[in-house]
Amino acid sequence: MNPPAQDDALFQPDGEDVVPTEFSRGPWTPDALHGGPVAALLARAVESISTDEPMHVTRLTVELLRPVPLAPLSVSASVSRPGRKVQLVDARISSGDRDVAWGRALRVRLQPSGSDSAEFPGTNSSGAGPVPGVDPGAPPAHHGGYRSPAPIGAYRAFHNAGAELRYIAGEFDGRGPATVWVRLAVPVVPGEEPTPLQRVAAASDFGNGVSSELDFAHYVFINPDLTVYVHRPAIGEWVCLDASTDIGIPGAGVAQSALWDGHGLIGRSLQSLLVERRA
Repeated sequence: MNPPAQDDALFQPDGEDVVPTEFSRGPWTPDALHGGPVAALLARAVESISTDEPMHVTRLTVELLRPVPLAPLSVSASVSRPGRKVQLVDARISSGDRDVAWGRALRVRLQPSGSDSAEFPGTNSSGAGPVPGVDPGAPPAHHGGYRSPAPIGAYRAFHNAGAELRYIAGEFDGRGPATVWVRLAVPVVPGEEPTPLQRVAAASDFGNGVSSELDFAHYVFINPDLTVYVHRPAIGEWVCLDASTDIGIPGAGVAQSALWDGHGLIGRSLQSLLVERRA
C-alpha cells in the first residue's frame, strides 16, 4: 500500500464536524471505524477542556454504543464533575441525531514540579506489581521487531495503514498472548501532533485483536468498551501492549494489556468482548 501523504490523518475537519478517513476503518467491516481512532478522538475532545491547574488523565473509559460510520461526526466534551483535585470530563461522538460513542475521563491534580521525590516514591519508578509478561525493552526504532499481516480486513484501514505494528511475541493470525509495539502512522487530525493520551488510547484498542483466542474466520470478538489507566504520560511515538484474552461463558470475554513505552510501564487497559460465531 502507498505510504501516507503529508496531510493524511484519521479524521479530516469539515466545519465543526470531522469526517473519518480510510485510515480509521476497522477490521470487521469497511463501513465502520476501528475503536482505536474513536478512542483517540474522544481523548482529544477531553483534552480540549482546559484546567486552571495542571491535571493528568488517569482513566479514560470509552463506550462504543454502535458501529461508528464513515460519515460526518460531531464531537463535544464538558466537565461533568468539577473539582480542584479530581474531575470527570464526559465526551461524546454523534452521527446525525444519534450518539455512537461516549467517553469519560477521570483526571487528578498534579503535584508541583518541585515536590520532593522522596515524598512520592513512585515518581521515578518504571512500575511495580504483578503485570502480564515482562518488560518489552526498547521500541522498534532500536531493534526492529517483526510485522504480522492481519488475517481480515485487507482493505486500507487503521490496522494496516493508520497504525504501524511491530511484534515482539505472538502474531496477528495466531492464538494466544502477544507483545506488540504500536505507532500512529498518521495524526488524529491534520497538522496536530498526537498527544501521549491520544497515542495510548489509539493503541490500547488493539489488545483483543493481537491476542485473539479464536479464529478470525469463524468468530467475531468485538469490544463494546475500552478502559485505559495511565499513571504517567507515554514518552515517544511507540506504545507497547503486552496483551492476553480470556474467553468465559458463551458469548463473553475480556482482553487485558499491560502498557509500556521505552522507559517502562505506563498503565493498563481492559476490553469487554462480545463473542459470536460468524454466520
